[in-house]
Parts: sequence; C-alpha cells; structure tokens
Amino acid sequence: MFKRLTGPTYPLFIFFIVNLILLSLSRFGLALWQSERVGASENWLRLMLQGVRIDVSALCWLFAPLIILSCFFSGKTGFGKIVQNIVKIGLVLASTFLVFMEFATPAFINTYDLRPNRLFVEYLVNPKEVFTMLYNGHIEALILTPILTALFVFFFWKLAQKSHQNLFYPKWQFRPVLFLIIGIATFLGARSSLAHRGINPAMVAFSPDPLVNSMILNSGYSLLFAVQQMKDEANSAQIYGKMPVDEIINTLKAARGRPESDYISAELPTLTQNKATYQGKPKNLIIILEESFGAQFVGTLGGKPLSPKFDQLAKEGWLFENLYATGTRSVRGIEAVTAGFTPTPARAVVKLSGSQNGFFTIAELLGKQGYHTSFIYGGEKHFDNMASFFYGNGFQQIIDEKDYQNPKFTATWGVSDEDLFDKANDTFSQLNQQGKPFFSLVFTSSNHDPFEFPDGKIELYEQPKATRDNSAKYADYALGHFFELAKKSDYWKDTIFLVIADHDSRVSGASLVPINNFHIPALILGDGVEAKRDNRLVSQIDMPTTLLSLIGVSGNYPMLGYDLTKADNPNRALMQYDKTFAYMRMENQQLQTVILQESKSPEGYIYSPESARLTETNVNDEFKKQALAYALWGSHAYKNRLYRLGDEK
Repeated sequence: MFKRLTGPTYPLFIFFIVNLILLSLSRFGLALWQSERVGASENWLRLMLQGVRIDVSALCWLFAPLIILSCFFSGKTGFGKIVQNIVKIGLVLASTFLVFMEFATPAFINTYDLRPNRLFVEYLVNPKEVFTMLYNGHIEALILTPILTALFVFFFWKLAQKSHQNLFYPKWQFRPVLFLIIGIATFLGARSSLAHRGINPAMVAFSPDPLVNSMILNSGYSLLFAVQQMKDEANSAQIYGKMPVDEIINTLKAARGRPESDYISAELPTLTQNKATYQGKPKNLIIILEESFGAQFVGTLGGKPLSPKFDQLAKEGWLFENLYATGTRSVRGIEAVTAGFTPTPARAVVKLSGSQNGFFTIAELLGKQGYHTSFIYGGEKHFDNMASFFYGNGFQQIIDEKDYQNPKFTATWGVSDEDLFDKANDTFSQLNQQGKPFFSLVFTSSNHDPFEFPDGKIELYEQPKATRDNSAKYADYALGHFFELAKKSDYWKDTIFLVIADHDSRVSGASLVPINNFHIPALILGDGVEAKRDNRLVSQIDMPTTLLSLIGVSGNYPMLGYDLTKADNPNRALMQYDKTFAYMRMENQQLQTVILQESKSPEGYIYSPESARLTETNVNDEFKKQALAYALWGSHAYKNRLYRLGDEK
C-alpha cells in the first residue's frame, strides 16, 4: 500500500529512512566516543533528537531535485527510464557523500575538535600536504575510509536497483497533486521551522562545548553549510549584528585613545601618522613565526618544561606574558603579525581574493622605505595561498622548499626547522653584506601534525617520538640553534627579532571560546632591547606597530594595534574561534570577556586563567559596543578596500 501511495517517489522514501538511521547511528557512536564531553543524560536526548531534526533537513535539501524529477518525469517510457537512472545515481551519490563525511569525521575531530567544516574545504586545495599528513598521522582513517565508503557504494546501488523495481506511476493529471503533497512535506522538513528563519546550527546548539554542538549536525550538513556561508561571510554584520559605519569608527577611535589629529585621511578611517620611538639608523627586522607554539609549551609562561632555549632567551629580551593570538590558523597569525589586521569570521585575508594586492602589510611599508623584504619557509610557498598574498603585498623574495640544497631532514610539511634557520642565517648574512636594511618573515613548520623531526637532537619528553610535546621541544631546540648563529653574525647588532607563535596547537575544549588556547608567547630580542617581562594584556595585532617603532620606521598606516614602546596599555585581546568572537579586557582585577555568536546577542563572561573557565556575568554596554565594533571593522575594511597604505609624507 505504501509503495502504491508514494508511486515513483518510493525509492526516495526508502533512502531517506536508511540515511536517517545511518546518520543517527554515526552520531550515537561519536557521542559514545566523546561521552565525557556530552555529559548528562538530558544532553544525550537533546543531541539525538536535534540531530534527527538536522538530518531530516539535510536529506530534504539533498533529495529535493530528485523528488521533482521523480514526480514529473519518471515512468515506463524511454525518457522516463532515463530519468529513473538519473534518480538512482543521484540517490547513490548523495548517500555516499553523507557516509563518506561521517567516516572522515573522527580523524577531523582528533585534529580540530569539531566536525568537518570550512577547513575541510580549504585543505582540499593542498592534496599533497593533506595526504602526507593523513598517511603519517591518521593511517587508519586513510585506509578504512575509502574501503568502507566503497562497500556502502555497492550497498546503495543494490538498494537503488531493488527499490526501483515494480514502481507504480500515477496518471499525469495526478502527478501535480503528488508533488504538491510531497513538496510541501519536503519544504517543511528542510526548513524544520515555521519561524521567520529556517533551521541552522545556532538554532539547535545547546551546549557551551563547541564539539557537542557540532555533533548535533551531520558532517555532510556541516560541510555544505560552511560552504554556503563562505560566500557571505565577508560581511560579519550578517553574523553578529549591525552598527552604523560612523559608530564603528568612532567607537574604535575612542577605544584607542589617540588624538583626532593622528587620523589623516577621510577616505581611509584608520590611517594614522606614526612616529617611531627609536630615531637612529633604521634597523633590520626579523619575525620568527613559530608553528603551533602556544604558551602551554613554554616553561617560563607556566607551561610544560619543553622550552629551555626560549626560557633562556626570555631572560635576555622583552617578554610579553599576556599576549593572545587572534585565531587558530597559521594564516590568521600571518595576517595579524604582518598586517596588524583584526580577525573576522571570514577566512583570513591571506586567502581572500580581494586582498591579493593593494592590501597593507609592513613588508609594503618597509619596501617603500628601501628595505629588502622576504618570506622564508621550509615548505611549499603556495600552501594556504601564501605566495599569492605575499608577492602581491610587498614581499620581494620568497624562499621555499625547492630552494634548499641537500637539506638534513625533510618531513611532510617541508624541511626541518634547523634547515630553515640555517638558510635564513645565510640569507641574512648575504643581505647584511650588501649594506641594505632587510625585513624577513621566517615561518617554521616542524611543530605540526604528524610531528616529524630529526633523531638525536633532543632528549624526548615522552614516548613515542612523534607527539606534540616532543615536536614542541624540538622546535625550541631549533630556535636556540638559530640564535646561536645570529649572535655570532654581523647582522646581530643591527637587527630586531620577534619570536611569536602563529597560534596554539590543537585549540579545543568544552568552552564557547577556549581562551587558554589563545595564550601564546611573544619575545622581542636584539642589541639594545631591555630585558623585561611585560604583563600588559595585548594582542598579536600590537606586534607590527611596536616593531616598526623599535626599528626606527615612522610612517602612515591603517593598523589599529598599539605601539607598546609607549606607556599606553592596550588592555584588550581579540580572539576569533570559527564563527565566535571574543573580546577580553582586564576590568576590576578580572578578565572580563564579551562573546559574540552567530545570530545571538552579546554575552558577558569572566575568564579565569587558573581554571580556564568562563563564568557568565553582566558587562556594561560600552564594553559590548567595543566588542561589536572590533568584530565588524575587519569585514567592512576588507569589503570596501579601506585597509591600504597612505601616501608617505
């Protein structure tokens, strides 16, 4: 009877039910695996019920085109049979996509503590690095996922053939009625709500733990939703709320506390005139961006005893004790330390098409003042679109993996940090001989999954060898190796060095924003730099402005960061965690934080570094206003090309 009533759409109902069962089983399995994170029994019930709701929506959207084809065009004629075959293939492909994404999920969660999202898409453009990383660090997933997916392809094809046997086809005049009934049900299932907005991840989220909220989704839905959002995400006002542009600018200016006379352009609202503190002969600048080197790995910042070299260097330079990264990806760190750009819910500007040229970086500014500018990396320069961004925005030379002759050790992500630093030291020595000031961004890669580094260099912290902690200890060893070379060089006395992490390793946790994982080291070294520990609350975006002042370069630029050579206290940190933005300040001896989430009002919290927990609290409206202004500015500036270098005077 059911087969007769559903007519040509019968196979879609069968596949709908089968997929619903498979997705629920996958979700239940993931929840069992992460049972400690899921928590109380009522959380399990909400997780599974809201999960079914998401699955129904996803399946309705995926099957909608096939429903239209089945209702109006399938039949016993030649054309009708062709349509049937198209529907069969469509059902198999859609179902295969869903199960493949579920099989790929555990390895992704192990690495990113979330279901597959936009990062999954972004990494697909670098298949060599991803395949090698999977081979070395997730071999089980690399083997099992294609095998299990192939088995399900066979199962789905057999099911499609069987379910299409002996179908009933209504007369043509009744087909619109069938489509109307099933179409309305599909539309309601896809929206899963009679409210103004259809269902979305924010609507079903209930936990302060992002992983638990992502488990409510299925991975196919999570991925496709992220792809759909990527085309709109340049406008963060659609995510966090709106504020008039004039109010954004005035709020940011008031928060900075600089006189209005410093702002020199009506067209570029944040363009300021800046005078360097150091007024001698301009110095060289070297930024060492350490991959995934969070404060948790740094002994002198209260982390594990993995950084003896850095800890010793910290006694010789200017150490920032309370500096926070702007994000969780390398490209986010790059945009902060080279451009001083505030984070947005969009991809970092390194990867966005509208910032591949004509976008401010300190390399562009320094190049115009006679500096040689370079990017030195041990991997492939095209990764994460770095080459395009750097070449288009002031970096004159890029050294990458192909430029190393007979490296001592090569891993998944490129040559070892020691090879990198040897090459960097040779490059700087040659530039110094030419008598021209230089700026270079040196980006390490050894401290990255699958954690490969040469044998015999360090006493292992733990077994087995290929772990985060051992890799962090090797990264520290290689850093010490570089400074042994640099201190013996001719360029040492004329150079300012910054050692800073791009982000922490594996940022995760049962919190809206795991703030403890945004705490990173930053150390400025060089001849004449006073040894001190600075406990001001600062951000990655304060580093480029401070460095320009230290090397004696004055100029006009649009960066919002503070010059920390001066007495000002920024007293704020900006943190972007996927689509969630956190703005933290020290108020009344407490780290108060405003958190902005998609389609939600700003919420206030107190962050405890000791427990790494957020506790809800009330914060004043001005605090919330500042948070929203910082969150909105980056997207507005990018969209309207306001982040540019002004004419030098």
